Amino acid sequence: MHILVLAGPEMAAEFSQKFPEDNNGVSYTFQQMHNVIDAQLKPSDVVFDFLLHEQPERLSDYAPEQVVFCNAATVQLAALVKQSGVENPCTLIGFNGLPSLFNRPVLEVSLLHKKAESKLIEVCNELGTEFLVVDDRVGMVTPRIICMIINEACYTLQEETATIEDIDLGMKLGTNYPKGPFEWANQIGVENVYKVLEAVYEDTKEERYKVCPLLKTKYLKGENFEF
Repeated sequence: MHILVLAGPEMAAEFSQKFPEDNNGVSYTFQQMHNVIDAQLKPSDVVFDFLLHEQPERLSDYAPEQVVFCNAATVQLAALVKQSGVENPCTLIGFNGLPSLFNRPVLEVSLLHKKAESKLIEVCNELGTEFLVVDDRVGMVTPRIICMIINEACYTLQEETATIEDIDLGMKLGTNYPKGPFEWANQIGVENVYKVLEAVYEDTKEERYKVCPLLKTKYLKGENFEF
């Protein structure tokens, strides 16, 4: 099996960590450009497109028989297809492509259509990874939950009722989470956390996803949380 990976340097590196080159004879080609589809890409090849959600119109670049995994942390696959205007899209499978959340033992995925499940099983067997299918919703499951926790922590910090260190330590000791919310925010990327929350709030209008002003300010300034 050959896989084309469209990703920036950070996620290309994380992909390589999760799926090493010598993994069951699977080969990879890495590209960073949005508008480049390898001329030698065969319909039987698989694509992991970490960038497609930013340019839905590129869905038309893929043939109907192509299997394409799309970073779906901030987009519903059905909405992506609607925005693209493609009537007969490829076999589209969503995945959680956020930094530090992609390289985990279980690949979190969503399906545009149930019929894609057989291809999902085939690809994941080849890659040697377990997977968990979640509903085709903005934010999927893990990004939605973690980003909501980070947002709540930001409200606590904004109110000056606890420090970053205290909040992170309290979450790890009190809930047995592997990381504190601010450690998570820095690893996922404040910009990514902001975009997930913004997308989920737009989809649900639930107050718990409304971006904390402190988090928004960090996003606008391009800042991480300092310990």
